[in-house]
Amino acid sequence: MSLEKTSSAGEIDAKIIDVLRHRVGKDERAAKPHDWYTATVLTLRDAIIDQWMESTRETYEKGGKRVYYLSLEFLIGRLLRDALSNMGLTRDMEKALREHGLDLAALENLEPDAALGNGGLGRLAACFMESLASLGIPAYGYGIRYVNGMFRQRIDDGWQVELPETWLSHGNPWEFDRRESAYIIGFGGEVVETGDGVEWRPAEKVEASAVDTPVVGWRGKRVNTLRLWTAHAFDPLRLDAFNAGDHFGALAEQVRADSLVRVLYPADSTPAGQELRLRQEYFFTSASIQDIVRRHVQFHGDIRTLPDKAAIQLNDTHPAVAVAELMRLMVDGHGLEFNEAWEVTKATVGYTNHTLLPEALESWPLPLFERLLPRHMQIIYAINSRVLREARKAGLDDAAIAAISLIDEGGERRVRMANLAFSGAHSVNGVAALHTDLMKTTVFSDLHKLYPTRINNKTNGVTPRRWLQQCNPGLTSVLKDAIGPAFLDDAEKLADLNALADDAALGERIAEVKRTNKVALAKHIKEITGVRLDPDALFDVQIKRIHEYKRQLLNLIETVALYDQIRSHPERDWVPRVKIFGGKAASSYHNAKLVIKLANDIARRVNSDPSVGGLLKVVFVPNYNVSLAEKIIPAADLSEQISTAGMEASGTGNMKFALNGALTIGTLDGANIEIKDHVGDANIEIFGLTAQEVEDKRANGYVPRDLIDGSRELQQALAAIATGVFSPDDPDRYKGLMGGIFDHDWFMVAADFDSYHAAQRNIDRRWEQQAAWRASAIRNIANVGWFSSDRTIGEYARDIWGV
Repeated sequence: MSLEKTSSAGEIDAKIIDVLRHRVGKDERAAKPHDWYTATVLTLRDAIIDQWMESTRETYEKGGKRVYYLSLEFLIGRLLRDALSNMGLTRDMEKALREHGLDLAALENLEPDAALGNGGLGRLAACFMESLASLGIPAYGYGIRYVNGMFRQRIDDGWQVELPETWLSHGNPWEFDRRESAYIIGFGGEVVETGDGVEWRPAEKVEASAVDTPVVGWRGKRVNTLRLWTAHAFDPLRLDAFNAGDHFGALAEQVRADSLVRVLYPADSTPAGQELRLRQEYFFTSASIQDIVRRHVQFHGDIRTLPDKAAIQLNDTHPAVAVAELMRLMVDGHGLEFNEAWEVTKATVGYTNHTLLPEALESWPLPLFERLLPRHMQIIYAINSRVLREARKAGLDDAAIAAISLIDEGGERRVRMANLAFSGAHSVNGVAALHTDLMKTTVFSDLHKLYPTRINNKTNGVTPRRWLQQCNPGLTSVLKDAIGPAFLDDAEKLADLNALADDAALGERIAEVKRTNKVALAKHIKEITGVRLDPDALFDVQIKRIHEYKRQLLNLIETVALYDQIRSHPERDWVPRVKIFGGKAASSYHNAKLVIKLANDIARRVNSDPSVGGLLKVVFVPNYNVSLAEKIIPAADLSEQISTAGMEASGTGNMKFALNGALTIGTLDGANIEIKDHVGDANIEIFGLTAQEVEDKRANGYVPRDLIDGSRELQQALAAIATGVFSPDDPDRYKGLMGGIFDHDWFMVAADFDSYHAAQRNIDRRWEQQAAWRASAIRNIANVGWFSSDRTIGEYARDIWGV
């Protein structure tokens, strides 16, 4: 039986029972929910496999070009609902399971979130993989199969506690071991001259082997592959050492290999941490490039034709060593001359930049890099020689040449991975219009002068399948009734809603769906935090990675100011608010972890204060992940996108919230600018300094203390936090955090506070006019279809990959 070609719930039921008995090994009368979950996944997987094989066969038969997307993160979330929806089997599966008294939604909740990412970078990669399949573009995603991922966040007494993520503890029914796709990854050793050239002889070797997960496109037309690498030691147990009593030492090689795939972003504040990060990046990049080259040579013969059949996209600087690795394989393994290999590499590789923060543009101490990757260091020096000669020939001065160099000579000598990626790619793209413009004038200004046609913009997008149809079925149903189903295949068809934006009946139906989502979220938050929320209050949400530039601190300080005002002026008609925060702080990021503690301290004080009368609630939701986002985003009324202007590359949460009918309060940063252009100035709340104004303030001796002295609300809020009003157990806990705002305020919290505070009060006034608010919500939904990852991938395919 071909599952995807039947609409018979009875046939699906028979298939599930067969799988339950013969592959899970359980009788249906004895099966537990997790057995039914596994049987459901395996039943669906069988249908997917047929389409997966057909997709692969078609690519080989047509000799088509493939996209290879290299990313250290793939935040794929749960796959069961996604795959069922895209295969068009959700209703039939629901009926089949109902025959056994089972609820599909309950089984979906048994699936753990794959711990393969942290934030927007990884979620973007997941959206892109789904859109590549939906658009029928042959593609592989390449990454690491992390055993424990980033970490599972628990909140103890308001503090973040990092625990290992155990998503693989009961196996993963979605994946397939590919033992035949295994490659040797070397570290260290020396480079020796041979009769034909040079040979790298690594001192240490591990084996990378592939684990594949199918990625299903919309309507199941194409299934692509997410290939993740796991590591094995060649000598996993030294039996002689074990028998000699050295039981731990006997396992040392396997432990060393395991460390490569254990944790996402191990702390790099120590030399050992830095080495592990570099080892991880080279491990997955080398395995991926070897796999790409092997496949090309096997099916197309000549490595020189690689750009005709393969497009390699580097998602940020983590896989930048791919440039040197591809050069190594062509020069040392396939005998190409260096210059010819360089041209092939540039024609094949594209690089996506995701940050303007200099500290986030990876660089490695030169001695560490050369010790671990001696042959690559030689190749990088040779590339650098060519690039710098080009720069000198182009008339660039010494300062520009120093900035362009792949080796940073200022202080400790370091290898600049972003410069390597930029030099070795034919395309370098930003992820929002402002971000791309700033790339040309800030971090890559000199490289842009040397290669003026290389930088281009590809504004990010999100998949509307997961972030509208699947996470918000109630809204999807209302929209289908209003404008028909065309938007399911083309999100830009949502624009048809514009004609109905002022339709009161439609506004009320959408508001009813929103309230239902808020009730469900309030129930979930009550279960995990104990905090009761009023679903009729304005749900004001900031969920994202905790970082100072994202300015959760600005939100919290304004929350304190609002709390003070409510208590001081009980006679005013305050709009009830629920402030929802969520996100993880990097393990070694002290200030970010302190912000989480502050959020919880404020929540404890505010939520227990009867004087606010339920007008303000604050909650920090622990362990933010994709599944939690799928609950929170459909319930949000207000989307906080308040980063310091010029510091957020794009953002994708801003797109998801607007697609689900939330209004945005934000700065003119990242994709907020383009969202404003699409939804209209009247349907978004913009505040604060522009990127140019931020730059000017920093350059002209910004004195935050002067602004603080002139803002009574800000002054009182900072004083309350700094003097221990919210931390009576440790009155000095936030003294340094608040002192930073007085002393330097790099992230412009004081500079933007009054504007932000005024914007929030304007949001209150908007909320009181519910008919107008609903019309604005509809216009947001209608006009953000352009921010579909299908559109983004279409632009990559046309302008960069040539597929």
